[in-house]
Amino acid sequence: MGSAINPLRVGVVGCGVISGIYFQNMPRFDVLDVVACADLKAELAAAAANSIPGMKAVTTDELLTDDSIDIVLNLTQPAFHYEIMRAGVEAGKHVYGEKPLSVNFDDSIKLMAMANRAGVRVGCAPDTFLGAGIQTCRQLIDEGAIGDPIAATAFFTTPGHERWHPAPKFYYEVGGGPMLDMGPYYLTALVNLLGPAASVSGIARITYPERTITSEPLNGARIKVEIPTHVTGTINFKGGAVATVLTSFDVWGTNLPFLEIYGSEGSLSVPDPNIFGGEVRLLTRESSEWQSVPVSRPFFENSRGLGVADLAANISLGEPHRASGAMASHVLEIMHAFGRSSDTGRRVELTTTCESPSPLPEDLLVFE
Repeated sequence: MGSAINPLRVGVVGCGVISGIYFQNMPRFDVLDVVACADLKAELAAAAANSIPGMKAVTTDELLTDDSIDIVLNLTQPAFHYEIMRAGVEAGKHVYGEKPLSVNFDDSIKLMAMANRAGVRVGCAPDTFLGAGIQTCRQLIDEGAIGDPIAATAFFTTPGHERWHPAPKFYYEVGGGPMLDMGPYYLTALVNLLGPAASVSGIARITYPERTITSEPLNGARIKVEIPTHVTGTINFKGGAVATVLTSFDVWGTNLPFLEIYGSEGSLSVPDPNIFGGEVRLLTRESSEWQSVPVSRPFFENSRGLGVADLAANISLGEPHRASGAMASHVLEIMHAFGRSSDTGRRVELTTTCESPSPLPEDLLVFE
């Protein structure tokens, strides 16, 4: 189906670490034509431009004022997400950004309102929920394999990114932390599988006021921690299910699963929501033992950029795209609600909602 859709022209702002996989994958989608890239460090944009034939290194202003560009892809650090997305919308372009949609939840509401007035679309990572693993899980739930969903667990733990990231400081500043960094993968997967949430209860803490970088090239440098590094709590979903969530930069090791869904007729082991594939396992009332489920849906490999391609295809088709700004704003409110609940000692009723995205058709996109 994808080959019948005229490609949309994409300009990329931000050519840092995460951009590499996007530049590798986007040319493989026949609905995307990546034509320009920009970065505050001109040398990064120049180097990135060499990765795709015909792509030009330009300034951000030149990219935003280029009338031929349809979609602005924002791969900057979180502190700049809202600024660049807003500028793209003001330029009359569709925008798609890395997670989170913005650091401040209220900014996400402003952005969505601006886009609605401008008649343009907003998309946002993560798009891993469109991959083979979680799409298989969605199919199993929709088919009733575990009955009615009752509860879920979602766990992300690590000792911290200062052990491996070359510039980890932003992970411990406002806009960082385990919830805003990794929460989007887990919570987007849960919203995809269980629908929108209604309320959140949470507890958050800063365990170590300072961190020491042990990665290169900043080995030995100290980081002041500004945000909670251990966040846990529960989510009540509108459909009735309850999820227990933990995200932490303070845990050296664990035997916890990534994500599991528990239903009236069985349990579903969901693969790591930070990847597109992974093993899917199912236990039912009849089997009483975990069974590996064959995963035959497309996009098993690292397919970052899939959400941009889905956005482009559905702009052309006039259909809703799946990694939507509305879902990203809802997930952002959920993430902030953990901290709000911790600060007030009360459950937080959510103000946003979204549609659970429809399953990704197997023949919508061509990945060559």
